[in-house]
Amino acid sequence: MNEANEEKRNGILGKIERVGNKLPDPFFIFVILAAAVMVLSMIFSFTGATVDHPGTGETLEIRSLISFEGLAYMLSSMLDNFTGFAPLGLVLGIMLGIGVAEKTGLLSTAIKKSILKAPKSVVTYAIIVVGITGNLASDAAFVIIPPLAAMVFYTIGRHPLAGLSAGFAGTGAGFTANLIIAGTDATLAGITTEAAAMIDDTIVVTPVDNYYFMLTSVLFIAIAGGLITDKIIEPRLGTYKDETEGDRQLEEVTDIETKGLRNAVIAGVVFLAVLAGLVFFPGSTLRNEEGGLVPSPFLGNIVPIVLLFFITIGVVYGRTAGTIEKMDDIPRFMAEAMKDMAGYIVLIFAAAQFIAYFNWSNLGTWLAVNSADFFTSIDMTGLPLILGFSVLAALLNMIIFSGSAQWALMAPVFIPMFMLLDYHPAFIQAAFRIADSSTNIITPLNPYIMLVLAVMKDYDKKSGLGTLISLMLPYSIAFFAIWLVLLTIFFVFGIPFGPGVGVSLEG
Repeated sequence: MNEANEEKRNGILGKIERVGNKLPDPFFIFVILAAAVMVLSMIFSFTGATVDHPGTGETLEIRSLISFEGLAYMLSSMLDNFTGFAPLGLVLGIMLGIGVAEKTGLLSTAIKKSILKAPKSVVTYAIIVVGITGNLASDAAFVIIPPLAAMVFYTIGRHPLAGLSAGFAGTGAGFTANLIIAGTDATLAGITTEAAAMIDDTIVVTPVDNYYFMLTSVLFIAIAGGLITDKIIEPRLGTYKDETEGDRQLEEVTDIETKGLRNAVIAGVVFLAVLAGLVFFPGSTLRNEEGGLVPSPFLGNIVPIVLLFFITIGVVYGRTAGTIEKMDDIPRFMAEAMKDMAGYIVLIFAAAQFIAYFNWSNLGTWLAVNSADFFTSIDMTGLPLILGFSVLAALLNMIIFSGSAQWALMAPVFIPMFMLLDYHPAFIQAAFRIADSSTNIITPLNPYIMLVLAVMKDYDKKSGLGTLISLMLPYSIAFFAIWLVLLTIFFVFGIPFGPGVGVSLEG
């Protein structure tokens, strides 16, 4: 990695990396922010600052955390802040199911099968779509899909770095699009709900609130990713000359894995059929009192439904393929999935305290009201403000790679402010997601860049970070531009972003 390290020390990428590397771990960022809220709450309380709550009209005083009352609150609420933090249960719950599907090998087999069976003329687009849907496996997709895509291209006589680029772009830059609800949707929805409670604690943002936008995105991102790979990236790379003299061979899906995948698909279809019957049965308790679906117990409980779906198909695959030999293997796979979430759980403990302090002190409400008044006074409340917010999120992603950590920082400030300007929090969440996703593949702080670089150097020893960034920039710029246009179209024509979710709070 000497060459890659040399590249990183030079130019704007090197500066970004040095700044980012000087930042503490996200856990300590939230600790520092919580301390800052404590100090600011004391200063604002001392000056007698107040704010009129936009929902109730009640005049709120800024409460100091550095006081006997504040100290009592921080000690008594610490555990409740953590265990009651909305994203925690949502994410851990959904990852129990997805973890079973991943650990049994179902997701890996499905990925390989979909790419290997794709006609050569559409293999690039298949890789992009597989990369996009691969975020079901969360960060594991970064480990599985780019190397596999490179091997597919190598096997069919195309440049492996073009395949690697397509796989990394689909997985990283296409992270926020998907055909199926994933853990990311639960994570961000929970954080958004917590932030929205500063203004209206009755608003609940669910994991499906961005689904229509996310589903539509798959088509445009897949087409753009395929065209960029075939028309820009691969021609630029030229003909590949294998200097390794290795005998690379793509591992075929075995007959037993194919059978397991087939049975899992059948089980999934049966599960969905039963679910559809329960939802559309006359007088179903999964529908609301008027018989509709928006809102309804069905949408409100989508996480446990997704959890059961993935457990079902994961167990069926595992029993067929032999990766589940006894029933005790199921909780073991769940436990392994939870081990992978350990870093997230630790981060959430600190993030939950910061957001709770921000709410209790009333600083969040004060900042939201005054920010909204400022933007209203300068007549900047429409689409330019939304697009500017997306650009800001994209820039911040260059130094804060974790999307959940970045959103936990931004949501408490921007969600209440935009709500006061009559924007739905789920719409603002979508504006954040497209920015965060688009720049995932060009930030040097992406920990999986080193993995991708290692695979690159296996095919081309002269490649380095500069090579990777130059390959990824076209995807990043194109995806972000497409998403901004798509966001604008949804905004202008009032297209719902999810079931019952429009641009404004009024629907």
